[in-house]
Amino acid sequence: METIIIIVFLAGYLAITLEHNLKIDKLIPALAMMAILWALIALGIDGYENWFDSAKQSLVEGFANFEHLDRMHLMEESLLHHLGKTAEILFFLLGAMTIVEIIDYFDGFATIKGFIKTKKKGKLLWLFSILAFILSAIIDNLTATIVLITILQKVIKDRETKLWFAGMIVITANAGGAWSPIGDVTTTMLWIANKVSAGQLVIHVLLPSLICMLVPVLIAGRFKIFKGLIDGDLDDEGSKSKYGGTMLYLGLGAILFVPVFKTVTHLPPYVGMMLSLAVVATFAEIFSNKKFNISSVEGADDDNAGHHSPVHHSLSKIELPSILFFLGILLAVAAMESLGILFNAAGALNEAIPNTDIVVMLFGVGSAIIDNVPLVAASMGMFSEPMDSPLWHFIAYSAGTGGSMLIIGSAAGVVAMGMEKIDFFWYLKKIAWLAMVGFVSGAIVFILLRDFVLNV
Repeated sequence: METIIIIVFLAGYLAITLEHNLKIDKLIPALAMMAILWALIALGIDGYENWFDSAKQSLVEGFANFEHLDRMHLMEESLLHHLGKTAEILFFLLGAMTIVEIIDYFDGFATIKGFIKTKKKGKLLWLFSILAFILSAIIDNLTATIVLITILQKVIKDRETKLWFAGMIVITANAGGAWSPIGDVTTTMLWIANKVSAGQLVIHVLLPSLICMLVPVLIAGRFKIFKGLIDGDLDDEGSKSKYGGTMLYLGLGAILFVPVFKTVTHLPPYVGMMLSLAVVATFAEIFSNKKFNISSVEGADDDNAGHHSPVHHSLSKIELPSILFFLGILLAVAAMESLGILFNAAGALNEAIPNTDIVVMLFGVGSAIIDNVPLVAASMGMFSEPMDSPLWHFIAYSAGTGGSMLIIGSAAGVVAMGMEKIDFFWYLKKIAWLAMVGFVSGAIVFILLRDFVLNV
């Protein structure tokens, strides 16, 4: 039965990887894989020799001698445990996404365009790169990429120039997301699972991520495409709402408040995110001057029925397919973890490649080929190192930045590909090597920092 389970997992994984070729949204194989895996476990529960206790991070002693009802009870407890841990991540993401959509409702991101005062391509490269690095650490690399490419489309008209800028935004946004607990889904997963703390993650990963951003930008700045001036005049149009700037700073501040809330209260991050959402939503309702009624919609005949408040409107724009994908993939990986398959796989991997640094860097390369979310989810089930072990910090760096090596290797890359119609092979030829140089440079800095400065 375990062989069948592994085949189902690999088939689902392959379908997720080949999403663009199969033209099937990755949430479909993720959900199907999750349901089938747990069904197979339930049907064959009496035939398994091992069971992994995720709470204790160890195999259950004497599981082979358990009665059928005891095995079923343990399976149900494990599924409930994994569902709870997955829900923590999902509700955190829902809160963050809603805050970002509320900011966008008030056209708050247009305020960022006010920072652009130059027409020199070289300065614009640095400006977009720094904005991507900082913004992605606060509102996550995917949202930062969407915001900056939207601004890019208004500032630069030349097609080839826009493609180069978009490619550099992908690299720098992914680098910025890696060192922040709220900057990338994978780092958020590690943070919520108590594999890393916010402070230690910043201490260990900020400098490597900065190098991962700086090296490609320094190299690209010498290219002819980034010399000279952009065509046309800079549009000084600001936010369409007079509250745009206020909501931008309020929303970003509310998201940044979440790690502080967790540090002070020791409550799960989603609790702080819900509090932040409540505060931002309150101001949004006040600024919109519209009545908020959760039980009824005024003017039901109106075309905008259901969107009578900024909160309702923002909730309707959340990307639910991504949420369902995370649900499917995390519970699918949990199924593999519960049977001890990932635990045993980690042992085999360590025997084959004794150097853990090489293994983690291969994770980084792998995240460019396949989705980094299941990779990190699998690594969380493979290794049992304590909280803030350098291993987890290195995984956060590698999974966050390694995806830049291919345009389909990260959420930021995929959205940039869609917004600017970037060709896969154009990116592979022009940008991939820059991303690889940045990734390797940052990895070397991480290892040197760990071994000779922090002495961990």
